[in-house]
Amino acid sequence: MGRDTSRLDPAEISRAVVESVAENTSDAVVAPLVWGALAGVPGLLGYRAVNTLDAMVGHHGPRYERYGWASARLDDLANLPGSRLTGLLAVALGGDPRRAWRAWRRDAAAHPSPNAGVVEAAFAGALGLRLGGPNVYGAGGERRTEHRAVLGDGPAPGVADVARAVRLARTVALGSVVAAVAVASRGGSR
Repeated sequence: MGRDTSRLDPAEISRAVVESVAENTSDAVVAPLVWGALAGVPGLLGYRAVNTLDAMVGHHGPRYERYGWASARLDDLANLPGSRLTGLLAVALGGDPRRAWRAWRRDAAAHPSPNAGVVEAAFAGALGLRLGGPNVYGAGGERRTEHRAVLGDGPAPGVADVARAVRLARTVALGSVVAAVAVASRGGSR
């Protein structure tokens, strides 16, 4: 269940996009490369199956709360190496390594996701932004609000920061390709 964007102003939409770019860089790019490098095509496909199952039923809410907990926990475990590599690459390749490292170390654990917190905090620090705050999910009867911890120290993202986040995501993706090739060439995916 995604955020209800019908009531968001441009700044809140920008924050949602930057947070989504950060998390999806890990989930959709870096983590599959990590699992492919470590376990070959079966590892990559296994990871994508777990991640897709979580996307389908791993939501909080009355309909899937008890049914989706197992897929959500399995996805948390499968995303651990990818999110850590994404965070490290955001720290190393982002605009401000010290700020990114500080945001990760200080703020990531306050996020409800053990993996998204790492990635979003590292991106917030690297970009010099402040992420987090209230998020409204769903619509109608399944509408709920989550109050997320603040990640990073800078201003809230604006529309121009979306392009900066995408550039960082591309840089992190390229770094993860290099890392995956290095691991695979040393026999990581035998």
